[in-house]
Amino acid sequence: MKNLFKLTALVAISAVPFMLKAQTVTLDYYFNHEVHKTKEGAVERFHYLWEEKDLNGYSNWGDAFVAAGAKIKSLDAAPTVDNLKGTDIYIIVDPDTKKESPNPNYIMPKDVEQIEKFVKAGGVLVMMANDSANVELPHFNTLAAKFGMHFTDDLNNHVLGNKIESGTMMVEGNPLFPTAKKIYMKDICGIALTGPAKPLLKNGDAVVIATAKYGKGTVFAVADPWLYNEYTNGHLPAGYDNDKAIVDVTQWLLKQVKK
Repeated sequence: MKNLFKLTALVAISAVPFMLKAQTVTLDYYFNHEVHKTKEGAVERFHYLWEEKDLNGYSNWGDAFVAAGAKIKSLDAAPTVDNLKGTDIYIIVDPDTKKESPNPNYIMPKDVEQIEKFVKAGGVLVMMANDSANVELPHFNTLAAKFGMHFTDDLNNHVLGNKIESGTMMVEGNPLFPTAKKIYMKDICGIALTGPAKPLLKNGDAVVIATAKYGKGTVFAVADPWLYNEYTNGHLPAGYDNDKAIVDVTQWLLKQVKK
C-alpha cells in the first residue's frame, strides 16, 4: 500500500507540467507583411497583428486566446518544422499581393512542404483568405490544395454602402458556434472542397468556413480575415454576435490541439 501511494504521488507530480502546459498560437508575420507610411513618413508594419489595437489588428483575438489559457507569439520568418516546434496552432492570414508589400513573400513549394509536415505531425493550421482583389490566392492555393481546399475568385457577401444585411449570416445551431447566433462577414471569397475537406459554414451555396483532418492534425480555413478588431469590438449594430463568435472559434481551435 505504501509503495502504491508513492507511485500514485509520483505519477501525479510528473503529470503536472503536462497538464499545465499552455497551448501556443503562432501568427504568421512573413507571408502577411504589409507596410504603410505614418503621418511622420516612417514605414511601419500594420494589418492583422497581435499587438495592433486599432480596427486593423488582431488584439481582440489574441486576448481571446490568452483568456482561454493559451500563449500567443508571431513568426517573422518562413515556416519550417524547426521554427514551428512548440507551436500548436499556426495562423496564416491574407498573404500579401504586390500592392500591399513591395517584395511580397509568396508561399513557395518548400513552405508548403514544411507546413504539411507540421500539420501531419499533429499541428493545427488556420488559413484565412480574403476577396480575390485583396489577397494573393494563387500561391495560397498551392497550400490549400494539399488539404482538399481551393479559395475561389468568387465575391460573396458583397456589401454596398450600409446594407449590412448582405454580410449577415445566421449560425444558431452550427456546432462551430455554440454561443453566437448571428454573425457578419463581408466581401469574401468562397472555398471549393474535395477529398477530406468538409464545410463548417455555408452561406447559400458558398462554403465560407471549412475544415479537414490531415494526418494527426487539423486544417481550418475561412474565406476572410474576419476576426480582426473592426468586426469584434462591439461596433456592429446590436444583435450581431461576432464578439461571441471570436470566443467560439478560439475554443474550437484549441480543442483540436492534440493533448
